[in-house]
Amino acid sequence: MSYEHVFYLFPLAIGMVLSSASQATAAEEPLVFISAFAPGDKGAIHAYKLNPATGALTEVERTTDVEHPFFLAVSPDNQYLYSIHAPGKFGGKDNEFITAYKLEGRTGKLQQLNRQSSLGTASCYLDIDDTGKAVVVANYTTGSIASLPVKADGSLGEAATFIQHKGSSVDPKRQQEPHAHCSVISPDQKYVFAADLGLDKILSYRLDPQTAKLTPSPQPFVRTIPGAGPRHLTFHPNGKQMYVINELKNSITKFDYDPETGFLIEGQTIDTLPPDFTGVSHCADLKFTPDGRFLYGTNRGHDSLAAYSVDKQGKLSLIEIIPSLGKGPQNLAITADGKYLLCANMPGNNVVVFLIDQQTGKLTAVGEPVSIPSPSCIMIR
Repeated sequence: MSYEHVFYLFPLAIGMVLSSASQATAAEEPLVFISAFAPGDKGAIHAYKLNPATGALTEVERTTDVEHPFFLAVSPDNQYLYSIHAPGKFGGKDNEFITAYKLEGRTGKLQQLNRQSSLGTASCYLDIDDTGKAVVVANYTTGSIASLPVKADGSLGEAATFIQHKGSSVDPKRQQEPHAHCSVISPDQKYVFAADLGLDKILSYRLDPQTAKLTPSPQPFVRTIPGAGPRHLTFHPNGKQMYVINELKNSITKFDYDPETGFLIEGQTIDTLPPDFTGVSHCADLKFTPDGRFLYGTNRGHDSLAAYSVDKQGKLSLIEIIPSLGKGPQNLAITADGKYLLCANMPGNNVVVFLIDQQTGKLTAVGEPVSIPSPSCIMIR
C-alpha cells in the first residue's frame, strides 16, 4: 500500500474510532430527571444528560404540564416516570395527584398517560416496587399513605389502599398530628415502611405487588427517639439494615432488618452536625453508594452534607461534613457506578455534582453549580 493510501485511510480510521467512542459515551450517559418545585409554568421536570467523564450536566428536555412536582419515581424497566402534581397550592385543602408518564427512550421527553388522586395533601414521597406494578405515596399534611396499582401500559389505577395515621408526639410545633414523610418498599418487596415525622414512628405494612394492596404487618411500628422527627429512610444495599434520617434531631438511626418477619431492631444513632453548631438546622435526605461502603445525609440550615463510612455490621463512622454549596440541601442521588453524588439545594436554586473518592468517601465538587428553580428531587436513570 502506498504512503498516500495510508495517509488517506488514517484520518478515516481515526474518525471511525472517534465516532464509535462518541456513540458509546452517548449511550452510557446517565439520564437525570430533576423536579422544579413551583406552581404554574415554573413547575417542571427537567431532564439532563450527565457526562460520565466530567460530571457535567447538559439539559435536554423540560416537561411543564405539572405543578409542584415535589417527588419522582422511575419504573424498574426505565419505561415510566411518576410525579407528584399539586395544582395551585401544595398542601392545600384539595387532594393532590400522581401523574404517570411514559419515557420516550433516552431523549428525556415525557408523554403524560394519566393522573390519579394521592388521597392526601402535601404529597411528598413516591416509591415503586421491583415488578413495576405498585406505587406507594406519602402525604405529609394529612398524615396518610396510599398504594396504587400500575396498569400494563404504565398508567395508574385508583388507589388500592388508603391508610390514615393517627396520633402525635412531643414537639408542640411539628408533632401535634401525623405527618407521613416517606413510604419505602423493602428490598425483598414484602413490606412498605413509612416514616411519620409527627408520630416519631416508622410504620410497617405488608405489600402485595400484584394487587398493590397493603395489609397490617406483624410489627405495626417502631418508635424513634422522642422529638426525632423521622423523615426519610433507606435500606443498605445488602438488605440487612435500614437507616432513617431524623429531621428534628439532626441524626441518623440504624435499624437491623429481619426479612423473614419484617421486624426492625433499633441500633446506633449518630449526629449529622458538628458538635459546635448552635444554629437551626433540619435534616432531609440520605443515600448509599451502590456498594454500601458510604452513606451521605443532608443538613438544611447548616447547609452541608455529612459523609459516613459503613463497616460490615452497618455501623456508621463520620468521615466529614462539607458545605453543600447552596442553601437547603433537599435531595441526593448517586450514579449507578458510585462515582458521582448530585445534591439539590432547593431554596438555593441549584444542583451541585460531587465526585466521590472511591477510597475515602470524601466529596469534591466538580464544575459550577447548575441553576434550576427550587430543585426538590433527583432521579438518575
